[in-house]
Amino acid sequence: MVLFATASPTKSVAIPSLLLLSAASGALLLFFLLPSLSPSPSSCSCSCPTTSMTTTVTTPATSSSLKSIPTLTTEDDVHWLKNLLVRNSLDVAPLSQAEWHTLRKGINPRTRAQQLQDLLNYHGIAHYKGLEAENHTALPCPGELLVEEHHSNYGEPWAGGRDIFEFLASATNLSPSDMVLEIGCGTLRVGLHFIQYLDPNHFHCLERDKLSLMAALRYELPSRGLLYKRPLIIKGEDMDFTKFGEGVLYDLIYASAVFLHIPDDLVWVGLERLAARLKPGKGRIFVTHNIKFCRRLGEEECTRRLKKFGLEYVGLQTHDSLLFNHYETWYEFRSSRV
Repeated sequence: MVLFATASPTKSVAIPSLLLLSAASGALLLFFLLPSLSPSPSSCSCSCPTTSMTTTVTTPATSSSLKSIPTLTTEDDVHWLKNLLVRNSLDVAPLSQAEWHTLRKGINPRTRAQQLQDLLNYHGIAHYKGLEAENHTALPCPGELLVEEHHSNYGEPWAGGRDIFEFLASATNLSPSDMVLEIGCGTLRVGLHFIQYLDPNHFHCLERDKLSLMAALRYELPSRGLLYKRPLIIKGEDMDFTKFGEGVLYDLIYASAVFLHIPDDLVWVGLERLAARLKPGKGRIFVTHNIKFCRRLGEEECTRRLKKFGLEYVGLQTHDSLLFNHYETWYEFRSSRV
């Protein structure tokens, strides 16, 4: 007791201060260590949902992920292009042939007929001669196709094919895994866009014109790198769809200005056969520009015959062109079978 009584006041105060400082330091260290020692959210055994980073990982494109590919030209797309045209002083097109010709300074202004003649005479600037000419071209294409004369085989610009694709793909909520059949695909003015969008082997076409088939198969598909899509394009004019295989059902069947050139009796034969190949529920048939084959029978008889085939008329739709002053009308049919 004497020791504590006679101890120096400074020492008696210093000892508890040191202890207090040590205790405070320990508490502070423990405060910082506790969070790192506690279990992380990922190791928590609770059943609460957590956000996983794997949901944002980009995976290779599959048929299902390709459904996000846009099929419509949006207002933002149009706005972007208009701004780019203004930026390059291209927003106002030439008004006369003389102005167009002026723009072609330094460019060889050849017509397609002249281009074809040049191609036949000179074969291009550099070319193989004699037997070597056949050893370096895997798919020799006729000059008439190389100068794209077939792009003028329609009553409207070639660009209208994209308009039709956008309308039909949007109207049917088309996905790449769907099956599409075109009656009379011609030189693939429309079909090219479907082939590019759909999964391989999912586009079928029945076409009767030899020149159109030649242009489609020997020029359009290989020149656009679409051979790998393996579209099944068959020559025929008898509405025989067994050529595409048994059991094939289509999500979309369309005919653009084709039924106008086919006898009514054959059109009805075709519709009966197509009805059996249309997917119940989602499947649609679109026909343009008119349905005289139906109107000539009268509304009551037409409806009766469609019902007999398992079809029903949905209605009339129109769509505008993106690049030129034009609109197109389409008549929609669907399966009445459950």
